[in-house]
Amino acid sequence: MIASATRRLRVEPEFNAWRDLARAALSQGVTPDEIDFEDATVPSSNDLFQTVSKPLDLNVEAKAPHVPKTFLQKALLASYHRDPQRWNLLYRLLWRLQSNRDLLKVEVDRDVNELLRMEQQVRRDEHKMHAFVRFRSIQQDSEEHFIAWYEPQHRILELAAPFFAERFAIMRWSILTPDGSASWDPATKQLQYGPAVTRDHAPAGDELEVLWKSYYANIFNPARLNPDAMRGHMPVRYWGNLPEVDLLPNLMATAAKRVEGMVALQTGKPSAAPFVPASHTLTAINAALPTCKGCDLYCHATQVVPGRGSLHASLVLVGEQPGDQEDLQGEPFVGPAGGVLRRALAEAGIHDADVYLTNAVKHFKFVQRGKLRLHQNPRMSEIVACKPWLLAELDALKPKIVLCLGASASKSLLGGTFALMRDRGKILSTPYAEQVMATFHPSAVLRARDEATREQLYKHLRDDLITANQIALSKA
Repeated sequence: MIASATRRLRVEPEFNAWRDLARAALSQGVTPDEIDFEDATVPSSNDLFQTVSKPLDLNVEAKAPHVPKTFLQKALLASYHRDPQRWNLLYRLLWRLQSNRDLLKVEVDRDVNELLRMEQQVRRDEHKMHAFVRFRSIQQDSEEHFIAWYEPQHRILELAAPFFAERFAIMRWSILTPDGSASWDPATKQLQYGPAVTRDHAPAGDELEVLWKSYYANIFNPARLNPDAMRGHMPVRYWGNLPEVDLLPNLMATAAKRVEGMVALQTGKPSAAPFVPASHTLTAINAALPTCKGCDLYCHATQVVPGRGSLHASLVLVGEQPGDQEDLQGEPFVGPAGGVLRRALAEAGIHDADVYLTNAVKHFKFVQRGKLRLHQNPRMSEIVACKPWLLAELDALKPKIVLCLGASASKSLLGGTFALMRDRGKILSTPYAEQVMATFHPSAVLRARDEATREQLYKHLRDDLITANQIALSKA
């Protein structure tokens, strides 16, 4: 209770409810010291000073105050905080912003600092909810329904629920919390909110929990075990809803032994490294390539396919692997996909003699179907096994930029988590090449489902070639 307040207003825990009251108060010139916004979820405090509460005229049309967009964004997030004084804080800031538009830039200001603290805590709590909600399956009306019980630190259910609607769009689910409930119907694609419930309305366990524990035990990486970090990211207050917590004592106790086994297994993984010459010149590399037995692909391919192109290329194009024609002729990009690439190079104003063409994997991987040899994508282990050859080529050439064609080539340099559709066209940096881009493989153009898609993919390929070439020709 603010002792000097002359108006006391109960506010439902919802941003729009506070906004309507705040607009009315502001338009009537009510100062922050003359009003007390009380959270309706908290019992009303006794007025020790027996202050007479003046009514606020809610029938007067209140104009929207002028505030920065940033304030509205931060205020909305702060409204999900559980601190009952958040409404008074927001009104003080709203009042002060009328005379100081740059107030939010003063982060050392007590009110601004408190707003930022609330925003950060709400964002963190939303992230925790995304990570720690665990659904359990029940049969309801002869249909499978997934139920989760969760106790957020703040009132973030309506903030976090859309994430689950997008992630689990084909599931019928409900999330139950002490503050309210959210339900998703995949048939109507409607997210509905309901009243608060207690823990006993949620199931205690199901078969999915057994599967989840099995999955968690298999993905647990003992080499990255850090108990302090785990406690920081998975606080004790969330453990009651996480079935995998039961597994952690045993997983942590056996971590050291499992790491020893992983190291032993790693030393036996296939790799081309023993076959790569110490001298990283293209002459030495090409001479050594035919001897490579770093993985099993050499057993079935006709021959190894080395890179070809300018010995002084500033632009290196890296494909996935040789195709059928490349395997037969011993040259990269001489098949149908190579024809698409050379047309795109010409339209981009690039002479193919000025670039260097190579592949992340040097042998053709295929499956025999009668007389046909059908292309197969290389496994990540095969890409990793062949990587020493690609790194040796890049060390010999030292190009300004590398353009990876397709997902396999991109993963060779940018790691297994690289997503081509998300990161295509971005300029990235790696320990192996200062500037790396990724675009579609020309074979994707050939496989396009229709003409419109084919034209779009080809345009992306050509435009990315133009961008890469501009970087290659730049003096910087």
